[in-house]
Amino acid sequence: MSFPQAPSIEMPILQELAATGGTDDVRFLYERLIGYFPQIEDREISQIKAGENRNWRKAVQKAGRNLNDENLIKRTRGLWAITEKGRQTIQNDASSFALPAPSVEPPNHLDIQKLLVEIAGLLGYSAEIEFEFYDVVWRENEKSQRLSHVFEVQSKGNIDSAFAKLKRAYQAQRTKPFLVIASERDLNRARKSLALEFQDIESVITVLTFAQIKLIHRNLKSIGDSLLKLLIS
Repeated sequence: MSFPQAPSIEMPILQELAATGGTDDVRFLYERLIGYFPQIEDREISQIKAGENRNWRKAVQKAGRNLNDENLIKRTRGLWAITEKGRQTIQNDASSFALPAPSVEPPNHLDIQKLLVEIAGLLGYSAEIEFEFYDVVWRENEKSQRLSHVFEVQSKGNIDSAFAKLKRAYQAQRTKPFLVIASERDLNRARKSLALEFQDIESVITVLTFAQIKLIHRNLKSIGDSLLKLLIS
């Protein structure tokens, strides 16, 4: 599958920079931006994480140049920083979505499971909640026996247990494993656990936050019909 074009990567770059305090090294952005584009295939994700996919790097760099030219970010060598104009652009983008009754409660475990099921439908996959001992599974179609994606949603509890389940799924069918965590604060804990205990799946697993899942869902829903026509021949 071809990579997204630079314009579609620009807003995720702004959102990631804002989420990390305003400044980040582009080397980390390459991997973290993957989560905004679930259509990227397993093989390509592995190449990106290994630093071997030049096409993805070129697409991200082109998006960065566009943002820099518009004064939405400032690039100093490999360090990218969002500008005040960039922050305002994010706010304007968010205000363009009319939500009838935004909930004051943060999303819970079941909320994220439901969003993952809806995302699957928007991308042409068949999804199921609580299949065997997995939180959410995706299949290429309803009749497929193979699990193409497996998600463990971790709002609390033992991250190592979630990683163990994902490792089992990957080793069984080379299923694409995802850990979805409640907040950015859990990222360091997840990364440390991967590095110490689960090095054999560190290069294939993707860690996303609840906020990123909500963002992916929102963006996909706005273009869902058109995207599905492109993905399904």
